[in-house]
Amino acid sequence: MWLLIAFIAVPLIEITLFIQVGGAIGLGWTLAVVVFTAILGTWLVRSQGAIAMGQLRSSFSDLRDPTEPLVHGAMILFSGALLLTPGFFTDAVGFAFLIPSFRAAAYRAIRDRVNIQSFGTPGAGMGPGPGPQGRRNPHGDVIDGDFHEIPEQPRQTKGPSGWTKD
Repeated sequence: MWLLIAFIAVPLIEITLFIQVGGAIGLGWTLAVVVFTAILGTWLVRSQGAIAMGQLRSSFSDLRDPTEPLVHGAMILFSGALLLTPGFFTDAVGFAFLIPSFRAAAYRAIRDRVNIQSFGTPGAGMGPGPGPQGRRNPHGDVIDGDFHEIPEQPRQTKGPSGWTKD
């Protein structure tokens, strides 16, 4: 429902702003501002994206949780899409997502609303994880079992493949 409202409201806001700004400064200057914000936004997204990528690499190399740098990177990518979309409202939201403190506040708001469950592998300090390493045999690595040897059947050269009854 919220997505439908956004798809209706955002174009209406953009059209209204284009009419208001175009009436105030003229068509040529309005188009120049739109092109300028797209170019400036592309440059800022590239520089902010490089910083976010460095923070992500740092979190991986320090074995820290990479969630926050990943979310910041996703927000920067989203801001790039908004800045390349012509319009004043989308540009304002896109530039807001390029401000690190705004992204941090948005991350905290998202983190407080989302319930994340984690798992890990044994020995990583997170308890037993999925897989056979998490369930240890109390008698060591020996598994007791019975077996029956099945005699090998002679192969048929013609006829069915052996997987069918005839």
